[in-house]
Amino acid sequence: MILTYYTATTMIIIAYLLGSIPSAVWIGKKYYGIDIREHGSKNAGTTNMLRVLGRRAALPVFALDFLKGFVAVTIIEMLKYDVHIGDNDLINLKIVAVFAAVLGHIFPIFAGFRGGKGVATLVGAVTGIYPPVALLCFGVWFVVLMVSHYVSLASLIAGCCFPVFTLISPKVNESIPFDVFSFVIAILLIVTHRKNIRRLIAGTESKTYIWRQRPVKIDPEKDAGAKSPDDPTQGK
Repeated sequence: MILTYYTATTMIIIAYLLGSIPSAVWIGKKYYGIDIREHGSKNAGTTNMLRVLGRRAALPVFALDFLKGFVAVTIIEMLKYDVHIGDNDLINLKIVAVFAAVLGHIFPIFAGFRGGKGVATLVGAVTGIYPPVALLCFGVWFVVLMVSHYVSLASLIAGCCFPVFTLISPKVNESIPFDVFSFVIAILLIVTHRKNIRRLIAGTESKTYIWRQRPVKIDPEKDAGAKSPDDPTQGK
């Protein structure tokens, strides 16, 4: 039993460390010569990368953030071979791993505890638990984004749909921990997006057009010598 607790604790720590991989920060610094946390919304995430550096920078950031959340939860599956861990214990550990991964993204140990909001990581982690619900939420997010062009609004609506989809899903609606988890996630998304909500109400929230290539917005005084995405020496 002691080994079981040790292994489970180790898995949760690994989930946090995976979430702490600051893909936006590392990609911004290595290939564009800037710290993305000093530009735009100051968040180290996909949306800010898209607004500041464009699709070529945002897509790998989204993929890596999604993947680290997915892997953080998927590795918990290895614990199903432990005789002391049942199905309910496994789902509970996966839920804890989701929080650990998202916490790592928001407060990354590898980037001075200054990260992003963790939406992409959350989507990847939830996909690792039950893909159909995650895909439904992603569908809502995409439709709202295409109609409104507000990433924050799309994330908020998709997050609020998460507990609804959970309650109507025959596979997970009988899991009380997962039901509670879905409502907690919806509330946390509202809390972390409170500034965006105020800007949406005031009509000052920035719109995002994912099919348009955005120029790099760099303050020359703060980033002297930074590389432009069109610089032929970029990435060398």
